[in-house]
Amino acid sequence: MIEKNIRNIFLEYPEVIYGFTNIAYSEYASRYKSALVFAVPYGEQLTIETYSEEKFEKGIQDAKKVLEEILRLLQEILDEYKVKYYIPPVAQNNEIDLTAPFSFKFAAVNAGLGWIGKNDVVITKKYGPRVRLSAILIDEQFVYGEKILKSNCPENCKKCIDVCPYKALYDVQWNINSLRSDIINYRLCNEKRSLYIKAHGRKSACGLCMAACPFGT
Repeated sequence: MIEKNIRNIFLEYPEVIYGFTNIAYSEYASRYKSALVFAVPYGEQLTIETYSEEKFEKGIQDAKKVLEEILRLLQEILDEYKVKYYIPPVAQNNEIDLTAPFSFKFAAVNAGLGWIGKNDVVITKKYGPRVRLSAILIDEQFVYGEKILKSNCPENCKKCIDVCPYKALYDVQWNINSLRSDIINYRLCNEKRSLYIKAHGRKSACGLCMAACPFGT
């Protein structure tokens, strides 16, 4: 019954992609059985021709509003059924490894939402990488999505590689056993984006590698 009610929420948000996954792989597995992962498309699906940093940041914030609405509705249902749950933080809390306590990307892959592109972000068939991810850990079992094990990016596509102003991407195809460091120089990417903080009070929302992606356009 609880799964049906959760799925009914997403009927009200038909643009949102979602799925469930077992989290036996996670350090949270002793407390929660599953993760519900969902991908909210950015308000404007930017291409390289229409891209600007300001528009990209606005798209992120627009998606965040929808994401927060959905999380609120999910919490109401889970509280009603008295089910234990936890909403992991979005951002990393570790400026050394730049990792979050729970990886939304890996959960999205395991739930079948998409794969990791050569730009080290989740690529969905419908929107490409132009989505904002969220997840909620739930101490219940559900019907799980089909795990994606390898990239569907064309071998010869280098659009995200070529557009990166810092040359932080290595042109490596992802598979389920890949490490982030195989695909991207994430320290360099973070370092360059952090230069934005002094002028704007936040990291640059640089999304050139997402805007260049042909999936979802």
